[in-house]
Amino acid sequence: MPVSQLKVEVAELRNARGVLQFCLTADPDNFPNCIDDARAVSRVVPAGDRAMRFDALPHGNYAIAVFHDENANRKLDTFAGIPREGFGFSRNPRIGFGPPRFSAARFAFGNDAQIQQVKLRYML
Repeated sequence: MPVSQLKVEVAELRNARGVLQFCLTADPDNFPNCIDDARAVSRVVPAGDRAMRFDALPHGNYAIAVFHDENANRKLDTFAGIPREGFGFSRNPRIGFGPPRFSAARFAFGNDAQIQQVKLRYML
């Protein structure tokens, strides 16, 4: 199975506090949380890094969810159901009530090294 390198760049980060949590999955049922997905790839990097690289990633269809965990408590903090921390998705789909569907964030990954840019949004 062919593999390549995927780079994910994060744009519009509010500050460099805390960490960025990345979830990369090919399973629509486990997007955006990567729960119960043995093949999902989750990574945490310092927020100041603003990028993540996935090496030797098999070609296929994926979606990425990123959130800016400003207080590094390993969860997306909310107030009345509204995220208090930044979040974003591959292909930067429009956000309504709740996260986008997998199909809105899905991208085809293959061939040479590829870059996905995820724009963070802050609701509060």
